[in-house]
Amino acid sequence: MAKNALFIMCDQLRWDYLSCTGHPHLRTPNIDRLARRGVLFDRCYVQSPICGPSRMSFYTGRYVSSHGSTWNNVPLKVGEMTLGDHLRPLGVRTALCGKTHMTADAEGMRRLGLAPDSEIGVRVAECGFEPYERDDGLHPDGGRYARNRNYDDYMRAKGWNDDNPWDDVANSAEDDDGTLLSGWFMENADKPARADAEDSETPYIVRRAIDFMREAGDEPWCLHLSLIKPHWPYIVPAPYHDMYPPETHRPVVRTEAERENAHPVFAAFMEERVSRAFARDEVRTRVIGAYMGLIRQIDDEMGALLDFLDERGLSETTLIVFTSDHGDYLGDHWMGEKELFHDPSARVPLIVVDPSPDADATRGQTSDALVEAIDLVPTFLDHFGGPEVSHILEGHSLLPVLHGRMRKVRDVAVSEYDYSMRDVRRRLGVPVRDAKLTMVFDGRWKYVFAEGFRPMLHDLETDPDELVDLATSPDHSQELARMEGLFFEWTRRTSQRTTISDEKIAARDPRVAEAAAGILIGYWSPSELEDTVPDDATDPRAGNPDTPQS
Repeated sequence: MAKNALFIMCDQLRWDYLSCTGHPHLRTPNIDRLARRGVLFDRCYVQSPICGPSRMSFYTGRYVSSHGSTWNNVPLKVGEMTLGDHLRPLGVRTALCGKTHMTADAEGMRRLGLAPDSEIGVRVAECGFEPYERDDGLHPDGGRYARNRNYDDYMRAKGWNDDNPWDDVANSAEDDDGTLLSGWFMENADKPARADAEDSETPYIVRRAIDFMREAGDEPWCLHLSLIKPHWPYIVPAPYHDMYPPETHRPVVRTEAERENAHPVFAAFMEERVSRAFARDEVRTRVIGAYMGLIRQIDDEMGALLDFLDERGLSETTLIVFTSDHGDYLGDHWMGEKELFHDPSARVPLIVVDPSPDADATRGQTSDALVEAIDLVPTFLDHFGGPEVSHILEGHSLLPVLHGRMRKVRDVAVSEYDYSMRDVRRRLGVPVRDAKLTMVFDGRWKYVFAEGFRPMLHDLETDPDELVDLATSPDHSQELARMEGLFFEWTRRTSQRTTISDEKIAARDPRVAEAAAGILIGYWSPSELEDTVPDDATDPRAGNPDTPQS
């Protein structure tokens, strides 16, 4: 049977909201089932703590400052290779079922004459995926996001005649008088959505993924099943809406000292509307109950999905990845949403299941290797027997860890955030080009470079909750300087030379290449040229950058 890959991504799922990652009350037996089959990577960090740029790093295998899609709806430029571009030459059908948050580079496509409805144009516009069913999960009446008309039709066939069933049915409740109670308002988070559980977003998109796998036949495929929950609106259908009362919620992680001594950028984010909302206990209580219910629903659907794979024999050939694009503060550190680099925001769950016998020895293990979202594209490429293209991909395949050949993947994890489009930038008076934050984490020390401000520094060994910023402590100046050095080292990486590999450059003999091109710089006579060019240079064009190479 052909090899396959199933790339499952949740949206806004915190790393610590699964039973296999330590939540004391939220049971996720089916996701735990995945962890028993593979390896749970306990220290995985995303390349940006917000949807769009994070996903573009997942899909390109490159850091945010390399691919350039620095915030939501900033287009991924034409020419950036994505997962589908790497797998398609290997004969692997690479499809999407769910969300990408991709914004196409329409201007670049016009410049190159790529029609949006052409085969190549669709791939470029859909982040390299064949869009089996794209559903970004945001369809408010404002109309900024494209509606999933398939879901509209499905809900109407179920008897819902609302103009926008995503907004009015799947993400709204109603009171005893039939008045709509929008899930956008967090006061309604404890109420059941109008949709039946089986008709809500998660079961619907999982069923569509199963449809794809049924139709795919024997050809190799990589399916990106990208769920749109537990991302807001925080509302969930019965019976999930009241499964988790306040006594099952994790206690909030924050101190008054954080607010009193906050870094200027951190302090500004604490004043955002969503942060001020989550500072209120009644908001946390209502939202977290729904958030946990959404995760429990995801887990139930993962059970149905795994059963399907087992029944079809696909579990024996399919590499499975389960992860999230970022986390959710849920009131920790006086924050709502995501966007900064505390673990509730930038750390995500990652489970990788390799069906091959080579991975038998590590099944059920938890790895403490420091890994990043950009490691997934190289892992998929490795699974399908593709070439190593380290001049393009900045991540590393995780298969050597799964096969027990390697324990350490990297020395530091890096995450970037461009806050230029946030009101925080305006209130701080920061120029657009300077609204940048970069996290460097070495497994103990978490350093954040903030352009125009002092840095931040946390010691997660003595302060695992990241409550004390040590950047201004004279006793930690040495660690601060060391982490600054690691950041500077990372900034000096080569990331834009993606058209020729280091290996091709190393194999190139500049003497032969220049002579073959008729460029004779510094020679005194023909005899000197004969002495310089080796006799065994049978093809003097080898390595010439002016000669087309595959």
